Amino acid sequence: MTTTFLLVRHAAHDKIGNFLAGRTADVPLGPAGREQAERLGARLAGENIGTIYASPRKRTQETAAAIAAALEIPAVETADALDEVDFGTWSGKTFEVLNTDPHWHQWNSIRSLVRAPGGETMLEVQSRVIALVETLGRQESDGKVVLVSHADVIKALVCHVLGLSADAWPRFEIAPASISTIVAGDWGAKIVALNENVS
Repeated sequence: MTTTFLLVRHAAHDKIGNFLAGRTADVPLGPAGREQAERLGARLAGENIGTIYASPRKRTQETAAAIAAALEIPAVETADALDEVDFGTWSGKTFEVLNTDPHWHQWNSIRSLVRAPGGETMLEVQSRVIALVETLGRQESDGKVVLVSHADVIKALVCHVLGLSADAWPRFEIAPASISTIVAGDWGAKIVALNENVS
C-alpha cells in the first residue's frame, strides 16, 4: 500500500523575495497569488484527492482553500507540522537587512547545524514534517493527500527522501505555487515529480 503526497508551496504574496515572511500570520496572497491558487485547483481537480492539510499561515490557508473549492472538498485540515520555519527574530526583516547579518550567512551555509535566533534548526523542521508524513501514510494508505506548506519545509522533506543533507537545500528549486510529488509506503519513499510549476 502506498500514499501519494502532493507537496504544494503556497502561491505568491505581494512582497515575496523582498522580506522574510516567516511566521508573520497576516501575509495574504496578492492578486497574482490568487490567480496561481486557482490554477493549482484546476491542475489538481482530476487527482482524486482525499484530504488537504495546510500550514496555519494565511498564505497557505488561502492557497489550500482555493484547491479545496476546485476539488469540492468541504474543509482544509490545519497541521502545525507544515508551518513555516520558526525564524525567530529574523521574521519580518528584509533580505537587505538580513544580508548584513553574519549569522544569516552562517545559517544559509550550514543549516544542519545553525539555529535561527530564537527559532528552529532545519533538522527540527525536517523531523516534524517527516513525522507528519509517516502518520498520514498510515491513515491515508492507497490515497492521495495535498500538503500545502512553505519552500524550506518542502525542501527539508525532499532532502530526507533523497538521502541528502539538509544543507543540500540550494541545489533545487521549490517555486511559489509549485507541486512536488512523493510516493511513500512500507518500502520507503521516492520523488516522482519535483517543482512542477503551474504559475
